[in-house]
Amino acid sequence: WLVPSCSGILCLPLPLSPFPLPKVRATHPDCSVVLYFQEREAECLEVIRSERQAPAPPGEQGCRTEWDGVSCWSAAPRGQARALACPDILHVFKRTKALIRRNCTESGWSLPSPPYYSACELEPIGSNSTTEAKASGGYFVTMKVLYTCGYSTSLAALLLAIGIFSCFRKLHCTRNSIHIHFFTSFVLRGAAVFIKDAVLFSDESIDHCTMSTVSCKAAVTFFQYSVLANFYWLLVEGMYLQTLLLLTFTSDKRYIWWYILIGWGVPMLTVCVWVVTRLQYDNHGCWDDYTNPYWWVIKAPILLAVFVNFLIFLNVTRMLAQKIRSPGISKSYKQQYMRLTKSTLLLIPLFGVHYVVFALFPEHIGVDARLYFELVLGSYQGFLVALLYCFLNGEVQAEIKRNWGKWQSSMESNVFNLVTQDFTA
Repeated sequence: WLVPSCSGILCLPLPLSPFPLPKVRATHPDCSVVLYFQEREAECLEVIRSERQAPAPPGEQGCRTEWDGVSCWSAAPRGQARALACPDILHVFKRTKALIRRNCTESGWSLPSPPYYSACELEPIGSNSTTEAKASGGYFVTMKVLYTCGYSTSLAALLLAIGIFSCFRKLHCTRNSIHIHFFTSFVLRGAAVFIKDAVLFSDESIDHCTMSTVSCKAAVTFFQYSVLANFYWLLVEGMYLQTLLLLTFTSDKRYIWWYILIGWGVPMLTVCVWVVTRLQYDNHGCWDDYTNPYWWVIKAPILLAVFVNFLIFLNVTRMLAQKIRSPGISKSYKQQYMRLTKSTLLLIPLFGVHYVVFALFPEHIGVDARLYFELVLGSYQGFLVALLYCFLNGEVQAEIKRNWGKWQSSMESNVFNLVTQDFTA
């Protein structure tokens, strides 16, 4: 029997070992799936060894417990059948109630019916692949397409937003400078994902879930830095909003370097401490193992940023309510307060809640839910940020319309001058 070992998005069949395979020490999305199946395999092989050690009753004929690469089929007398549901981890967005059946015949276990890729509603990746490889490979193809589309969309939107804030002089201010830094952190995160995939999947003959190279560790380190920068620039957005409400729109330029130090400096310091810790105490694998205690060097600062942002969220909400009820605040100021706060107050809980929830549980719990959030929420976060802070910003829209009108007038004037010159020549 064969067990799928995945490199990139292709699953290659490997001989089933009589001993459990070593656990994968990485949690790249597809490595989480491989780890899940390796754990199920280890449990099944333990049952198989127990059956082999126990003496079989005289005259009993049937099929022994068997691992087929996806599911563990318990022993059954000849002529009976077993039915199992599709593994939950192979479902990205929906559950299927289909059952896979196998019959115990005179020649042993029959083939799964219906096939895994059909029962689990996955696309097969090749007519010559094994059933298990088709199931796992189809899942990996779906997953990779989803997050590639998400990060590509986010990168395009973020680069356009950065260009808009940089090109129009009237949009040059401290607030938009902070937005540009925030956008840049998401650009780095998207680039880090593609770089990590390129490094891990550069050679399909290498098991990327257990590889340990300098380039692999550097790619993972860059990715962790970009994630930290994400959370700390969101923290800066919250801090800046609170500062504006406290100072009532007085000079805020003197704080910009402190914001830059927090947004880029704290993540850099954290990553340096993490790298030194891994080199000294746990220098194996690709440093993408979220189950060891050293992961808290990264996780604790992120949770701290989320917690502080939540306090800012509560305080800004309180201050905003007071400002709006205050009779001394003009209507234009009230509108400005609302415009500044609505985007940040939406992003703080949206980006922080799921991270806190998952941080409270061990990494092996809720793997499929984690993958869902990483695919859907994680990859499209940059697009959402660009949409809220730039494309839906009334000030940005007005400036674009103004410059578009000037350009049209200039073009019409040039055409009129050319026509006039031709007529008078």
